[in-house]
Amino acid sequence: MNLTNKYSGLFTDQYQLSMAEGYFLTGRRSDSVNFDYFFRKNPFGSGFTIFAGLQDLFELILDFKFDQDAIDFLHKRGFHSDFLDYLKDFQFQGTIYAPKEGEVIFPTEPVVSVEGTIIECQLLETVLLNTLNFQSLIATKANRLRHSAGDRTLMEFGMRRAQGWAVIHGSRAAVIGGVDSTSNVLSAYLYGLESSGTQAHSWIQSFEDELTAFRKFAETRPKHCVLLVDTYHTLNSGVPNAIIVAKEMAERGEQLSAIRLDSGDLAYLSKKARKMLDDAGLKEVKIMASNRLDEYIIKSLIDQGAKIDGFGVGGNLITGQKDGALDGVYKLSQVNHRHTIKLSEDVYKRTLPGKKKIVRYYNDDDKFYADAIVLAEENVADIATIYHPQYTDKKSIVTGLKSEVLISKVFEKGKALFKEKGIHEISEYRKLRVSQLTEDHKRFEFPHRYKVGLSESLIDLRDTLISDIKNK
Repeated sequence: MNLTNKYSGLFTDQYQLSMAEGYFLTGRRSDSVNFDYFFRKNPFGSGFTIFAGLQDLFELILDFKFDQDAIDFLHKRGFHSDFLDYLKDFQFQGTIYAPKEGEVIFPTEPVVSVEGTIIECQLLETVLLNTLNFQSLIATKANRLRHSAGDRTLMEFGMRRAQGWAVIHGSRAAVIGGVDSTSNVLSAYLYGLESSGTQAHSWIQSFEDELTAFRKFAETRPKHCVLLVDTYHTLNSGVPNAIIVAKEMAERGEQLSAIRLDSGDLAYLSKKARKMLDDAGLKEVKIMASNRLDEYIIKSLIDQGAKIDGFGVGGNLITGQKDGALDGVYKLSQVNHRHTIKLSEDVYKRTLPGKKKIVRYYNDDDKFYADAIVLAEENVADIATIYHPQYTDKKSIVTGLKSEVLISKVFEKGKALFKEKGIHEISEYRKLRVSQLTEDHKRFEFPHRYKVGLSESLIDLRDTLISDIKNK
């Protein structure tokens, strides 16, 4: 959801505008180019990444314009008047190829390809990276949390820990990744998400005693009432007082939904609280937990037999801890039908030339077997072998395997070419695709590296360009 549309054209880095002006002033505005978006490393030590942010990106692209205030600002920054006249009518008219949101993707794959004039594609770089990198990061983190939590309730509680307005996109991405609800009411409104929340310790402290605080909250929130039981002493007062209120609610034909633990030994406290609730005949009252949770703590709690029905995860989710950023990049691969490549002392940072597509292969169990990066014009049926990007003596035979091309044309001439999907529909697609990974690729510790190979034609093109550069 775009909250910057008034100044959307300024939602970029200075050097994008500087380069765009340079292209304009040197008569290159009509040059045709292809840029690739890809990343080099999965976040969080994961074996894969969840692709997210595409629909929001398109909304930002459609609003990416320069109104008079923006033009005046750039004029004061020293930009040439002729270039500013060009920007007054700017609207991205290029073509974008991408997979579906919620897709499982892997490092080095050209996940998004952008075609168009050199100026429009250059100006798109920052907003594309900002949107896709962040949402893919958060969706991947949320999917890891979902993997740990299993079927238990999972809530995103991170608004107060987030990096400002990024939380709007973050809540969306968290639900794509598998979270059930968000505490962020604005995100819930904008995206049609489920909002959830309980109460703070300040509510309980504001009353003279804990029991009165619980009673008043239950009176004002009889539906979905959750009581925070650790303000003073979880087992000596919090849970006993919650039991009293739960029984009073039952007499009124109401039901206490849950209690929430927010500190202490969550495994121990949840077991004790569960027994107290059950002994009081309150087996239907659930136990929720929060307090700096992440996928490893949740897994540990479950392994310890904690009696927890749901988890609220805040800062570790919405800020993408412990990585904080996906290292996605946007690199030029073709100019006016001339293939280009970026070299580096680090071979892993070399780029791949030309227009490309991703082909996914499946084994007999319909699980993902390998992905191939191939030239856009290649016939998939003709590809028999794919090769390791750096060590070409390592190869995989893909003859006879079921395959599909992952990316398709999704945006052209100022409009999206697919029907916008709801967040929960995207999340269901994510769930399906993750289920097609083997367990070796989904494990948290040292996941098996998924095969991503290159076609022989792409390797030949890359090696020819490298040789030509070195011989100049």
